[in-house]
Amino acid sequence: MTDAERKLWQRLRHWPEGKAHFRRQATIGPYFADFACHTNRLVIELDGGQHGHGEQALRDGARDAYFRSNGYRVLRFWNNDVLTNPDGVLTIIAQAIDGDMAAPHP
Repeated sequence: MTDAERKLWQRLRHWPEGKAHFRRQATIGPYFADFACHTNRLVIELDGGQHGHGEQALRDGARDAYFRSNGYRVLRFWNNDVLTNPDGVLTIIAQAIDGDMAAPHP
C-alpha cells in the first residue's frame, strides 16, 4: 500500500459501525478496487501522478465504466489530497455514503 492508501485505510477501517464496511483491494469482477463498500455500492480509488494521462488514464476509465455498469459509484482522489486534506476527503466519502451527493466523475 502507498502512504496515501495506508492513511485512508486507517480511517476507513474504523468507519462508524452500521454506516459502512470497507474492504481494501476488493475484487469486483476482473478488477481490484483500492477500497470498496459493497453494501453502499461505493468504490474509492486513489491515484498518483501516473493516472492523469496516457494509457493509465484510459485503463482507469475502463475500470470506472465497469464498476459503474455493475451499480457502483466511483470516487477518485489524488494521493496528495489524501495526504494533505484527509478530513476533506472523508467528508466527500461520508456524503456519498449518506446519499447526499452523486459520486463525481473524474
